[in-house]
Amino acid sequence: MQMIKRAFKTWLLWELVIGLSLTGRYMFRKKITVEYPEQRTPLSPRFRGLHALRRYDSGEERCIACKLCEVVCPALAIVIESKERQDGSRRTTRYDIDLTKCIYCGLCQEACPVDAIVETQEFEYATETRDALYYTKEMLLDVGDRLEAQITANLKADERYR
Repeated sequence: MQMIKRAFKTWLLWELVIGLSLTGRYMFRKKITVEYPEQRTPLSPRFRGLHALRRYDSGEERCIACKLCEVVCPALAIVIESKERQDGSRRTTRYDIDLTKCIYCGLCQEACPVDAIVETQEFEYATETRDALYYTKEMLLDVGDRLEAQITANLKADERYR
């Protein structure tokens, strides 16, 4: 009996019929494809994209050169050099992130005691050269200045998860 059943399914191309019925079921349903450049899906406030250095409202950079982000980075993508100022506080003279090494784990953001380094929702920063993905302190501060409103809103939205 099994042999007859198997031969019947083979000659009638039963697997093909099953596949075509599945295709037919989905053919007339509403499409869920997102037309990317025109339409965008919402991102979570916890999305980890391009890094940014933030400033205080007075315009002074937040980073106190504690180097916790450099220590906690598993990919060794962050390089920090610091210098002591005349008032006794430390500030960074060099803060570089190599985004080709970065694994976007968010540990640098979690380790920072003053919320100086954050990861934004910016994900469209493709370049043609690897050198353009090496972000210096000035570049990171520019990103932070440009996206400060978004960063503040995301940090406030993220507080409900803590």
